Amino acid sequence: MKINPVAFKLFGLEVRWYGILIAIGAFLAINVAEKMGKRYNYKDGLYNLFSSDLGIFVILLGVIGARLYYVIFQWDYYRENPGEILAIRNGGLAIYGGILAGLLATYIFSRVKKIKFMTILDCLAPAVPLAQAIGRWGNFINGEAHGGPTDLPWAIMVDGIKVHPTFLYESLLDFFIFMLLYFFVSKRQKFKGQLFTLYLIIYGCGRFFIEAMRTDSLYFGPFRVSQLLSLILVVIGLIIYFYNISGLKNKSV
Repeated sequence: MKINPVAFKLFGLEVRWYGILIAIGAFLAINVAEKMGKRYNYKDGLYNLFSSDLGIFVILLGVIGARLYYVIFQWDYYRENPGEILAIRNGGLAIYGGILAGLLATYIFSRVKKIKFMTILDCLAPAVPLAQAIGRWGNFINGEAHGGPTDLPWAIMVDGIKVHPTFLYESLLDFFIFMLLYFFVSKRQKFKGQLFTLYLIIYGCGRFFIEAMRTDSLYFGPFRVSQLLSLILVVIGLIIYFYNISGLKNKSV
C-alpha cells in the first residue's frame, strides 16, 4: 500500500508527513532532554535550555548538517539539479550528518554556557534515538530507506517488489536504545558520558548491519559511508567507555 506523502495543504502549501514526523520527533526529544537535564543539573537550569537556546540551535544545525552530508555524497545529482538542494520535504536527510552537526552545536553551546559537554550529551543520548525512531517512519511514507528483495513475512512492497523494511529495523533499534538509556542506564549511571558512549556503540553496531541491507546507501569509493562512520563511532565509544570504567576500578582499588 502506497501512502500519500502529502498530509494536507495549507494556503496552497503542501505539508508532508515527513516534516510532521520530524517535528513530532524533535518535540518529544526536547521533552526527554529536559527531563534528563532536570535529573542531572536542576539547580543550574540545564533542564530548560533544551526548549530554548540549545534545542533550537541543535535542531537547526542538525537539519542543515543532515542535508549537507546527503548533498555532498550525492553531488553528481545535485550539481545538475541545484534547485533540489533545499527540497528537504522530499527526503534526503542523512542522520549521521545531523549527529555530527549536532555535536558541533552542542560543544559550542557548552563552551559559551560553561556547562560540561558530556553532561549535555548524556541528556541528549536518550532523546536523539527517540526522534530517530519516529522520523524513520517518514522514510516509509516517502518509499525510501528500504532494503533489497526478501521473502520474509514482514517484507513491504515497493514498486511491486517485496523488500526489507530497513526503516523499521532502525526504528525498532532506536526505540530500544531510548528505552535502555532512559529507563535503565540513566538510573544506574557510573560516569559522565556513559549514556552517550553507549548510544554510539549500540547504534553504530546496529546501523552497520542495517546499512548493509539498504539499496540507497551513500558511497565513498567502494565503501558505504554510513558503515565506515558506524565503525569509527563504535571504536570511539568503546575507547571512552572502557577508559572511564578502568578509571573507576583504579579508584576503588
